[in-house]
Amino acid sequence: MPVHKPLLAVLNGQRQASPPIWMMRQAGRYLPEYRALRAEAGSFLGLCFDPAKAAEVTLQPIRRFGFDGAILFSDILVVPHALGQTVTFEAGEGPRLDPISDRSGLGRLERDLSPDVVSPVYETVARVKASLPVNVTLLGFCGAPWTVATYMVAGRGGEDQVAARLFAYRDPEGFQLLIDRLVETSIAYLAGQVAAGADAVQIFDTWAGVLPEPEFERWCVDPVRRIVEGLRAIAPGIPVIGFPKGAGFRLKRLVEAAGVQAVGLDWTADAAFVSREIQTRVAVQGNVDPIALLAGGDALDRAVDRVLASYGAGRLIFNLGHGILPPTPIEHVERMIARVRAWSA
Repeated sequence: MPVHKPLLAVLNGQRQASPPIWMMRQAGRYLPEYRALRAEAGSFLGLCFDPAKAAEVTLQPIRRFGFDGAILFSDILVVPHALGQTVTFEAGEGPRLDPISDRSGLGRLERDLSPDVVSPVYETVARVKASLPVNVTLLGFCGAPWTVATYMVAGRGGEDQVAARLFAYRDPEGFQLLIDRLVETSIAYLAGQVAAGADAVQIFDTWAGVLPEPEFERWCVDPVRRIVEGLRAIAPGIPVIGFPKGAGFRLKRLVEAAGVQAVGLDWTADAAFVSREIQTRVAVQGNVDPIALLAGGDALDRAVDRVLASYGAGRLIFNLGHGILPPTPIEHVERMIARVRAWSA
């Protein structure tokens, strides 16, 4: 008999009376067991590329909280690193890359992903799959081409992603070459994760919301559509979750064009619009404000209840509207999970 995986069932079109739960960044600094292993690894990338340690980190929140989904512990910048761009992480400051500020910088990139870089990630997926409870869905992921490109161009994170937007405005054909490279390699990267055991994948487009309408269509919607089509040609039927943070009402365009089975909602999403225009077409995932989880108490209860009241009658994967914040108390997470588990409709 096939094993029932509630999260995977939602992605495949089956509403669950009690919504399946996971959290973005659920394997991270709010957990003492993660902090201990991170210190042992010596560096963030050292942890990402050690399959035994990365698998352990992926499994930690499953053991502690019994989530319905486990997401691969890695980073969206594995792809540029595997293309030959220098990537480092500075403590307390985030990623640093050797910037590709114009078309000439594209010559520094390899055509294909380095097996030496991505093979440990695939091994991590396989290790997690072998150790995961059979009812838990294993999620792989990649960064969307637009969001990954913003880091590659600027060499770091930043407000409004000015460097990438300037590149795209000044030389759209050159910027298209970068996006095309990321589309091709993201397909290969996700296909490798699926072959290693991922049940579904998520595409993170953290900076989608900074773009105006024509650029949103060109740099966000179309690349994700191409990734989904390319992945499906290799792994037919694999469910894909799109997460274009800040997309607002443009979520509808992603759903219409990209072929995703679910969309992640940030905490600003309009519930009436999503219920009417999005959840009637695909599953939705989200969308408690991470600050409400940090606050706890009645504020958290109200945030949980709003999500359940807004989306619980349809296909819902309960999650946050973005990643859990490092100072979040573990008891707040436990309170949120208990409230969701006690609800049914």
